[in-house]
Parts: sequence; C-alpha cells; structure tokens
Amino acid sequence: MLGFLRRAVPAEASSQAAGIRQFQCAYHRSNERLSPSRDQEVSYPLNWAIAGRGVIVKDKVFHNVETSELQKGGATYPDCLSGIPLHVRGDVTGGVPDVSKSQFAKLLKLVTFHLSSISCLYVQDGAIGSSAECDAKVRIISDNPSAVMSLSNVLWKIPDRAVSHDTSPLTIYATSSISNNIKTLLGSGTQYANGFAAADIERSSLILCGKAFADSAIVKDALTAITAPILSARGGLPVPGWLMFFGDSIVLLFAPVEIIRSCSEIQKALLSIDCGAVMSSKGPTVLFPNKSRREPKLFSKPSAAIIVSSDSTGAIPPVSKLSPGQAAYHFLAGYHDGKFVPAYNRAPSPADPLALASSLSSNLKEDDTPTYLINAKHSGKYIDGKGFMELLELALSHNLLDIKTEDFRVGELRGKYRSFISSKFGKGLPEEFFF
Repeated sequence: MLGFLRRAVPAEASSQAAGIRQFQCAYHRSNERLSPSRDQEVSYPLNWAIAGRGVIVKDKVFHNVETSELQKGGATYPDCLSGIPLHVRGDVTGGVPDVSKSQFAKLLKLVTFHLSSISCLYVQDGAIGSSAECDAKVRIISDNPSAVMSLSNVLWKIPDRAVSHDTSPLTIYATSSISNNIKTLLGSGTQYANGFAAADIERSSLILCGKAFADSAIVKDALTAITAPILSARGGLPVPGWLMFFGDSIVLLFAPVEIIRSCSEIQKALLSIDCGAVMSSKGPTVLFPNKSRREPKLFSKPSAAIIVSSDSTGAIPPVSKLSPGQAAYHFLAGYHDGKFVPAYNRAPSPADPLALASSLSSNLKEDDTPTYLINAKHSGKYIDGKGFMELLELALSHNLLDIKTEDFRVGELRGKYRSFISSKFGKGLPEEFFF
C-alpha cells in the first residue's frame, strides 16, 4: 500500500560439510522442562531452519519453552534499561545512526558464529501484529533464556509451526555474551557498555548484543521499522498511532507521545500502551500486546479517528471535525507546542511521511471514518485525562459546538503549517490537503 520494497533474505552458510556434521549431532526438545529428563530426539526441520538463518546447532535447542519452564531453568527478568544505541540499515526517517551493508554483514557473521558455538540455544517464535491475516512472524535465536523470556513479552503468541509456514519471517539474534571485537564494530565509549542493537530492514533482521534486549523501547522501535515493509506487502497500513476502547467502539488515535504518557485515563482505554497499529480490510490490529492480553485478536473497524494537537494560542478549537484531506494534513504536520513532528513519529521508519499521510487519507475516505481534531491545550494549559475524554465524547456525539476563532490567530498558525510542510515536503501536496 505504501510501495515498500520487499526484502530479500540472503542465505548465510559456512562450510557445507562441517555444517552437515554439526547438524547431524544436533538435538531439539520442544516445550520440555529445561533440566534433562529423557533422551532428546533430533528435529531436522527446526535445525535446518535455524541453519538457514546462519546458525548451526551445536548440541540442543529449547524451542518455544513456556515462561514458567524458563524460570525454572534460571531465567530472570532483567532491570529495564534505556539509551541503548540503535543502528539501522535502510532508508529511514528518525535520525538514528546508520550502519553500512558491509558492517551489518560482518556483525551478523560474528554473531552467528558465536551462536553456533553455544551448547544450548533458545528459540522462541511470535508475531508483530495481532491479526494472522496481517502480521509479521518473528523467530528469536538466543544464547540466554532471560533474553528469550524478556523478548517474548513484546510478541503475540502464535501456533508452533506458524514461522515455518510463513514466507517472510524476521529474525532476532540476541547474544548476551559478546566479544570485544563485536562490541567495537559499530562504536565505542560508555554508551556501548551495556551493548547495542543493529537492524537491517532489507534482511528483516535485528541483532541485540549484550543487554540490549532489556531496552524494550529500542527493541520495539527497531521491530516497528523492520516489520513495516512486510505488513505493507500483506495489505496493511502500519501507522504510528494507538487503538483505544471508547464504550463499545474502537477509536484510532494519533497524538504526541507526551500526551499519552501524561494521561492515565487514556492509557487505561488503550488496547496496547505501545505506539503502533495496522489498518487493513480485515480490521485494525495493534503491533504489540499488553501483558494482560497475550492472545491475538482481530478488532472491529474504528468508528472514528482522532488527531490530537496542542496549541495554546486558541487558533485550534477544543474539538472540530475534519475531512480526510484535512486529517492527513494535520497528521503530516504533527503539531505539538509550536513544533512539528511529521506523522507524529520520532522512531526510525522506512515510510515516507507524505506517502503515509496520503494512504491514511485514502483509508479514511474508503471506510467513511469520521475524523476529529482535538486541541490538548486550553487557556495555555494541558487538559487533563478527564477533560480529554469529555472532548472525545463530544466528538463522537456528532454534536459539536460552533466555535468562532479570531482570524488573525488562525491565519498565523495556518502560515506556520504551510511554511513547514512546503519546506519539508515541497509544494506538490494533493489539493485536498489543507488546514
């Protein structure tokens, strides 16, 4: 839908003869206790699948082990980290450091060699997106049960063989034990002391070194970027927004992340507190589950879309109705406290914001979705969660007040919008995009 390029999956292989010898003595055990209790049987399909991702099984694999069993085997939840460096290879917005094709290839070679030397591998499967019709299957390969347990919390549960039947699975390589040559490949200094993350959108691969798996924000940002081309190729429209319950309705919400974080009333209504949703003909889904909601589910189509801006001048009324073109325009601007964040997205993304706004406009028009603009500020102060929910209720009641705003304030803000968008995206906007 957004014209993402479908990625190619290169085969990473070592010496074929040596690989076969190692493969023939590999073991696999699915959903068992981690303490050895009976003879293990070789699982050739799984081991071949792992070998296809560049990792040769040396001894045994623990596949899709339940959390309780991982904990019995010594896995623990680590303290949450933040600020882990993230490098992304691909044409992305978001200002993250780039990684070259040769750098990523060298890093992947070092990581897969390390994982191939480990006696016990932990493999966990899941998905990004809660709809089987439009999701991205994920396979985690790790040397650490704690990493697997932590990472599995950001994935939706899927059937055991779903990854093997998927045409475009992505791979997370999580190596907690890393050598100095891996640590210094992309950079040095204190910011790399706890590890780093490197993502390659073309390869659909994410490498997490050291304790990077404990930085859930970085992990989710990287997975959102990697999965966007896959979800788009499957007919989905990945958008940087939220789905929320309002009564019996589902509402699509676009807002500055600071506003979401500051309002507990909004957070309680969200289907997932993490940013990221996918619109499709089958219905919307969220990318990441809440801890209390692990089973995949397809939701009904949104009854409305809400775009939140924050303007203290009074140029934007508390709540107003938008056409699909106006909605796309305000979404593209991402106006918040005098600043613009295109498409409300600060994370790395392979989607062009203008193409994303155009696709959103088409989606809203096709589904005839009512769209409203809410101003998160009143009299120079942020409205609280209760006030926001009242404005949301007013919008969905279709009984909006006719509020007149002084022309000079509207004109001044309209000029700021026009100046930013024309400088950022040129002057060739669709005619239906306007303030």
